[in-house]
Amino acid sequence: MDLSVCATEADYEAWRSVRIAVEPGDRCPTVEELRAAASPERLTLIAKVDGQVVGSGMAHRAESAGVGYVAPRVLRDHRRAAVGSALLRALADHCASLGLPSVRAGADDEGSVAFAERHGFVEVDRQVEQLRTVGEEPLPSDLPDGVDVVMLSDQPGLWAECYETFGREVLADFALYTPLEISAEQWNTEWAGDPMFLAVHDGAVVGCAGLELDADRPDRAENALTAVSRGWRGTGLAANLKRRTLHWAATHGVREVYTWTQAGNTAMIRLNERLGYVPGQTSVTVSRDLPM
Repeated sequence: MDLSVCATEADYEAWRSVRIAVEPGDRCPTVEELRAAASPERLTLIAKVDGQVVGSGMAHRAESAGVGYVAPRVLRDHRRAAVGSALLRALADHCASLGLPSVRAGADDEGSVAFAERHGFVEVDRQVEQLRTVGEEPLPSDLPDGVDVVMLSDQPGLWAECYETFGREVLADFALYTPLEISAEQWNTEWAGDPMFLAVHDGAVVGCAGLELDADRPDRAENALTAVSRGWRGTGLAANLKRRTLHWAATHGVREVYTWTQAGNTAMIRLNERLGYVPGQTSVTVSRDLPM
C-alpha cells in the first residue's frame, strides 16, 4: 500500500472518486475548490494498493478552536485491510504536527462508528440530515417591516462588511460541542453560498440563506448557512429566506435540497420540518486526544 499527497489534477480526481463513492449523498468539492483550499495546513491523501486507488483522506485545522479534522475514506471492497488505519494515522499525525491537542471526525454508519471507537474516538455530538423535494415554490412576500432582501451577487461587499457584527454573532450561537473559530478570511471565502440571499435592515445584514450547488449532480443542492440576528429571531425572517432558496431552486432546475443541522439546534430542525423537509441520515461526531 502507498499513501501519496495529491499534487496533480489526476490525483484530485482520484480523491474525488473515493469521496463520491463513499459519501454519494453529499456534495463533493470540485478539483478547482480543492486546489484553491490547498495550504501547508491541509493534507490531502490518496491510498493505492498495487497501483489501484482504494482510499483517500483529508486533514486540516477544524473550524472549532484547538481541534483538528480528519476524514479517512476507504472503498467498500477494500475495507478491513488496514487501509483506513494507515490513512487515519497519517492524518492524525499531520494534525498533531500543527500543535492541535485533539482531532474530530464524522461517522455516518455503524461500521464507521465502530472503526472510530477501535481507534480511541468517542461520540461528542451529532448532526441530522433533512431532505426537501422541490416542487412549485412560490416567492414569499411576508417580510418584516423595514427589511429588504438582496442577492449577494448583486452587492458582494455586504458579506465582508457584516463579519464583525452579524457574522460573529451568528457563529457564536452555533449549537456545537466546542465554539467555532472562524476568521474574517474564512467567512469571506468559505461561508457564503451561491446563490445567497441577504436580509438587510437600515443597511445592515440581519439574516441570510443560500445554496451550495453540486457540479456533479446539478439537480441537487445543499443549504448554505441559514441564520438570523438575535433581535430578528421569531419574526418569520428565517422561513422567508429559506423559502426564497426553494423558489430559486425550483426555477433553476434543482429538484432536491438537503441540509445538515446540529442535533442541538432544535429551532432550525423544527423550521425545516415546517417547510416540508423530511429526515435523512444521522452523522455522529467523534473526537479523541492527540497524539494517537
